[in-house]
Amino acid sequence: MKPTLLVLAAGMGSRYGGLKQMDPMGPSGETVLDYSVFDAIHAGFGKVVFIIREDFAEAFKTSVGARFAGKIEVDYAFQKLDDLPEGFTIPEGRTKPWGTAHAVRAARHVTDGPFAVINADDFYGADAYQSIARWFATASEDASMDHYSMVGYPLRNTLSDHGAVNRGVCQTDAGGLLTDVEEVIDISRDADGVVRGTWLDGQRREVADTCPVSMNFWGFTRAFFHQLEEHFTAFLREKGGEPKSECYIPTVVDDFIRRGKADCRVLDTTSSWFGVTYPDDTPHVVVSIAKLVEAGKYPTPLG
Repeated sequence: MKPTLLVLAAGMGSRYGGLKQMDPMGPSGETVLDYSVFDAIHAGFGKVVFIIREDFAEAFKTSVGARFAGKIEVDYAFQKLDDLPEGFTIPEGRTKPWGTAHAVRAARHVTDGPFAVINADDFYGADAYQSIARWFATASEDASMDHYSMVGYPLRNTLSDHGAVNRGVCQTDAGGLLTDVEEVIDISRDADGVVRGTWLDGQRREVADTCPVSMNFWGFTRAFFHQLEEHFTAFLREKGGEPKSECYIPTVVDDFIRRGKADCRVLDTTSSWFGVTYPDDTPHVVVSIAKLVEAGKYPTPLG
């Protein structure tokens, strides 16, 4: 079965100031999503599912989804605040959904086989899609443990010059398997040149700029939805009453690795990653894509 690409596109980009998924970045007006889907198709993906919010669904389908008609199967899933496991309700004061893990959960009814997860506003590069497609083709079945993967990028190649970022900071063993991943927020290079971020314990500490980080490019089997349901239910019991708590994909993966229920291979890639977190990041993305087009990596228009 060909893998499915899940695109996390529910965020409106509060720091960026608009629906950045629809902004043209390529020389012929292509969006970052155009390149993502183009690369996925050429890597052998058979379907793309956009995870969005219902309030901008029609605009998204018209401006983005329609671009891929006839090129790949397209479907949609809606991240809803009230889409919760049985027995749970929205707590008082809660106004936003529950994070990236909750967003992936929204696609459980429209995803039948193996799938990859990406952010809508991140450019991952063709080799990254090829790398994860090769992993899908060779991943072994194991009844005792689920096998997952992620594409890792050096932290220094993912920082923004225009503000702090959030990253899943990873540790690996000698065989390239993920041993630990922790969501670190507000990462930036301070005036002394040292990269620091705020860890889950609330402390602001140094982060090695060479360490691999998750840019939310994950490879999962269909079994992940069952593990996600288990973890998300436990999360709601523990933190569901907090109005701003979020459940992150890296935290879910880390939980099941620690419990011996899954492993996750960190995949190397020759691709460069770049994304738009702040408006001032846009010129860098535009120039970077233009260089790839000039080097013959992409046609223009993509077609």
